[in-house]
Amino acid sequence: MTATPRVTIDPAFVEKLILDMAQHGSDGGTGVSRTVYSPEWVDATKLYARWCEEVGLTARIDRVGNVWGRLEGSEPGKSIVSGSHIDSQTPGGRYDGILGALAALIALKALKEQFGQPKRTLECIAFCEEESSRFPSANFWGSRAITGGIRTDDPETTVGFGGETIASAMREVGLDPALIPEARRADIDSFVELHIEQGPILEHANLPVAVVTGITGIRHYEVELRGTQNHAGAFPMDLRRDPMAGFAEIVSGVVDTAHRWGRPAVSTVGRVHVKPNATAIIPDSVTFTLDVRHPDPDLCQKLYDTHEAFMREVAKRRNLEISWKIMIDPPACPSDAALVSTLRTAANTQGVPTMLMASGAGHDSQQMAKIARVAMIFVRSKDGRSHTPDEFSSIDDIVAGIEVLAAGLHRLAY
Repeated sequence: MTATPRVTIDPAFVEKLILDMAQHGSDGGTGVSRTVYSPEWVDATKLYARWCEEVGLTARIDRVGNVWGRLEGSEPGKSIVSGSHIDSQTPGGRYDGILGALAALIALKALKEQFGQPKRTLECIAFCEEESSRFPSANFWGSRAITGGIRTDDPETTVGFGGETIASAMREVGLDPALIPEARRADIDSFVELHIEQGPILEHANLPVAVVTGITGIRHYEVELRGTQNHAGAFPMDLRRDPMAGFAEIVSGVVDTAHRWGRPAVSTVGRVHVKPNATAIIPDSVTFTLDVRHPDPDLCQKLYDTHEAFMREVAKRRNLEISWKIMIDPPACPSDAALVSTLRTAANTQGVPTMLMASGAGHDSQQMAKIARVAMIFVRSKDGRSHTPDEFSSIDDIVAGIEVLAAGLHRLAY
């Protein structure tokens, strides 16, 4: 790879694209609700495709609704791709997901204008869906299509919060779910995703940008503890089979374990259902969720094993029955070491101060890692906020992130 010259990014153009795109799904303030295959989504994808054409890229929408912009290289070989998702939470903000799609488009525009045709083909992408905000089991729908991860029966069995199938929603916007396999790609060498951090680490470090070393593994458990329902006054403490007591010990234990391990290990109990949920009754059962995450594959498995052994021990000691099912289980996804090095060098060339950090959230890059080398760039989030209309990243920080992205793409493609 050649030395990276400095890339110039126009802040006014960056701000214009962010604000114009935010109108599609706007709540009139800073909130955005733009779910996959909705009218707001359709308008946003058309706008992204139009912007690709306007900056000199070849635009197309694939069979699942991902929007691609292509800058053809002078030499054969697999593409270098960057982007993120165009859908939002309900409501979300102006930055989560869409910033990465816009950043890729802006980076390709700058590279084409300042350095001409690349040797390797460059592409930007706006993935059609990542958030599961309309269809709870559809997360990573766009990147799953690209990597061959959508099964034949998924379109008809993926059901939205309103009862509709994702197949019917696709047909309403002119997409044929039977043709989803045609979205699959096997010609991508590297994928670099820019995203807002969604946490407070960069802000605490007083840095604008991070290069991501890996994306966390995530396991969601639904755990049921079963005891014996009895009278809260007449039944002695030493004879009880109290699932609430077991639950309290388990919650304290798993949270304390992650706390003792230190960053980036995290464990969260988010939902609880008590049966019968009455004041003067020892419960019959307690059902709860457990979210466990770590970006190191070996340590991630060790954390899962530690929690499971502890839950079994508590249940046995308290004479409770315990069972659980695993609802989602995406593995930890380390970034490609060479890509991380490339991005850090690019940041130094641009004069952008960075740090290394892991991602505690899931991203499309985890899917793209099945077919390509992957790495990510994080941009500082004010107060660590995300998945809310209050999320905000400054234009200065965003420009710094796009400079790192563009300079990194230059090293890869020119």
